Formats: sequence, structure tokens, C-alpha cells
Amino acid sequence: MNYIDSLNEEQRAAVLYNDGPQLVIAGAGSGKTRVITHKIACLLDQGYAPWNILALTFTNKAAGEMKQRIARFVGEKAHGVWAGTFHSIFARILRMEADAIGFTHNFTIYDSSDSKSLIKTIIKEMGLDDKTYKPGTVQCHISNAKNRLILPSAYAADREVRKADEAARMPLIHQIYRHYQERCRRADAMDFDDLLLYTWLLFDQHPHIREKYASQMKYVLVDEYQDTNFAQHSIVWQLAGEHRHVCVVGDDAQSIYSFRGANI
Repeated sequence: MNYIDSLNEEQRAAVLYNDGPQLVIAGAGSGKTRVITHKIACLLDQGYAPWNILALTFTNKAAGEMKQRIARFVGEKAHGVWAGTFHSIFARILRMEADAIGFTHNFTIYDSSDSKSLIKTIIKEMGLDDKTYKPGTVQCHISNAKNRLILPSAYAADREVRKADEAARMPLIHQIYRHYQERCRRADAMDFDDLLLYTWLLFDQHPHIREKYASQMKYVLVDEYQDTNFAQHSIVWQLAGEHRHVCVVGDDAQSIYSFRGANI
């Protein structure tokens, strides 16, 4: 493991630690991603199988670069690592387990414009003013609810949320949310936020499926952890809560996804 020699003392300590949950906080340019890639290489050298390692990040580019860096240290073994964005990895799991949550394996994934268009249609069908119920604003409310793992029924039952919607002169968002989810399900479609929501529901409602993936993914690593939201954090702990082999790396001063519910 001569690649360890290229690390400074603090980086080396973070890479070699393997005794439980680990939070690595470091500033910009200090080698956070370097710690993740070296740690994965180290785990592979210590006997972990590639498919027993889950590495989550926020962009496809970052995931690709991560795999390339690991491959420089350990060669072909790097290709079997589960490395990707939260959404790509969870979409992969959902396609394999779609039957359990009432979808087909080739369900459609709506992008933001598809989602907004459907919301616009529902607002029109409900006879609401789209200058008051602006589709983009409603979309944000629904997205924020999903990222807090709030289903339409819970949204409708939450007095504080309903009060806030009434104050914003949009008291029927809970109905739009319900219609929206029903229409997506009938179309065998999920939006990007659903990839998180349904993964959490899959693991929550089907413990044997959660246990299958938790036992397979024996080490979970998350880069740019400051940008995770409640749903992402909750799924990480669904997978790692028992074996507690989890390493998260981030910088609270660099959070850029608060508008998506990121909360350090």
C-alpha cells in the first residue's frame, strides 16, 4: 500500500481508521476526495470485495473520477465498487426491486421539466389560478416534502405545513401533491425526489430487502456530505446503521444545496 505514503499525517489517520462511524471535516483543497479514494483502495487491499463497498457522491463526473483514481491504485478491482450519485445508485436498486413497491422494472424517470408540466396540468384541471399556484413554486413545495420523507397523507395532516400554505395563499398544495403522486404512479413514473423517497420506503416497508443491501454494502462512504438532505442521510443510516462502517467527508462551509433541503 505504498500509495498511503503520499498522504499527510491527518489524511493517513482518516484513511486507516476502521473502528466505526467516521466524520471527516476538512476545508477546500485539503484532500477530502483524496481521503475517500485512498480509503476505498485501502479497504480493497484489506480484503473487502468491490461489491461490498458503496461510495456516494453528487455528480456523475465526480463518481467517474473517483473510480479512475481508485483504479490507479488497485487496478481492475475498482470496477466492481458501487460508486455513483445518490440518484443513480438508488435508481439502480429501485429497478431491481420495483415489484415490491408497485412499479415495473423499466419505470420512467421524470426530469424537472416533465414534473413541472404535470403539476401545471393538475393545477389547470383543478381550476386553480396558475399565477397564485405557480407550477415552479408548487414543485418546490412537493420536492421539499419528499426530501423530508413526508408523503401526501402526512403533508395533508400536518397543521404547521397547511398553515404555512394558507399564509402563502396556496391552501390546496396538499391536494396537488396527492394528485401528482397518483398520476406519477399510474404512469409508472418517478421524479428525481422519488428516487430517494421510494428507496427509503422500500427499505422501511421491506426489512428483508434492506437487510439484503445492508449486508452486501459492508462499508458506506459519502463525499460532500454537507450537501446531503434528510432523505439521503436517512437512507445511509438504513444501510449502515447496524454494521456502522460508514465514513462521511465534507466541509460545512461549502454547502451549496440548501435549496434542495441540504442540512449539515
